[in-house]
Amino acid sequence: HALPGQPLSEEQLGMLSFLRSYTAPMSMRGGGRQVIYVPMEGRDYSLVLRLPEALTPWTLRPLLNALVLYLMPALLSLLFCALLYMLLISPLERLRRQANAMRANPLETLLPADLARRRDEVGELGRSLDYLTRRLRDSIGQQRQLLRDVSHELRTPLSRLRVAAESDLSQRELRERLEHEVDRMQELLDGTLEVAWLDSQPGQLPLEAVDLNALWEVLREDALFESGWAPERIQAELPPGCRVYGHLNGLSQALENVLRNAIRHSPDNGLVQLRAQRDGANWLLCLADQGPGVEEAQLEQIFRPFSRLNSARPGDGGFGLGLAIAERQIRLQGGKIWARNGHPGLQVWFRLSAV
Repeated sequence: HALPGQPLSEEQLGMLSFLRSYTAPMSMRGGGRQVIYVPMEGRDYSLVLRLPEALTPWTLRPLLNALVLYLMPALLSLLFCALLYMLLISPLERLRRQANAMRANPLETLLPADLARRRDEVGELGRSLDYLTRRLRDSIGQQRQLLRDVSHELRTPLSRLRVAAESDLSQRELRERLEHEVDRMQELLDGTLEVAWLDSQPGQLPLEAVDLNALWEVLREDALFESGWAPERIQAELPPGCRVYGHLNGLSQALENVLRNAIRHSPDNGLVQLRAQRDGANWLLCLADQGPGVEEAQLEQIFRPFSRLNSARPGDGGFGLGLAIAERQIRLQGGKIWARNGHPGLQVWFRLSAV
């Protein structure tokens, strides 16, 4: 319907306010049949066209229109919600079940492998919860084992006290027996409390530069006084300038416990020797005796509390806490301690950071 030279109605004039260039995209927002214009080059007027119904956008494609405008956004929304649930809600629900399982005190629910591999906040939360679960389980296990060991060790002195009380010992003998058993129980409780304290220590002890030559001389002098050994039976081969990063009191206690253990299990006229060698950024210390040694399968067991291998290393019947305390003291200083058989004797090795 050509309209040039004719007066336009109000509706037609309104259409001229919403002209769309023939190069512009078409859409349903145009309000049905589109009104476009084509500028005439070199002239001051344009050709205005109203497209026929057949060329109206989407008119002949209702299924495609429904798919693109309604179905696809709905499917994408459902997919996004499913991914959101799988990535966030489901892992949090599993962590919640793990936390609730801990209230029932099995302490066996550990982090699933797929959550452990995640590198986001949910994975970090899961690893933290898993670490707390393991630490709580280990702590409860250590406490139970400690209670069993302490109760077992206390039965012996208490039984001897009961026998002494029911016997016909003189007052002096009864008093000596009482003092001896009380000292033994005091030693047991002190060692047990120290092991429990070291097990509960988080992180690492404060470190400082420690001169091993000076520290060894003090420990050697005390050991000679306590044991009554001749000075030549406790020797050291420490190079000048042998200094390590350690906690002075903790390192002193660890070396002293190992030295006392070596003296206790040494044969008559046996020697105890401390050697040191550099290993990169560390010092390796070896304290060796000439005793009977330990069976290979039990070399790690000697660092456990209340571990006494009397059949392999007969001694004075200690409580088996000295090496356990030494191992914890060295570990809290960032070092490592282990044992080897020296054929003859036992070698206890330390690895500490060099200054």
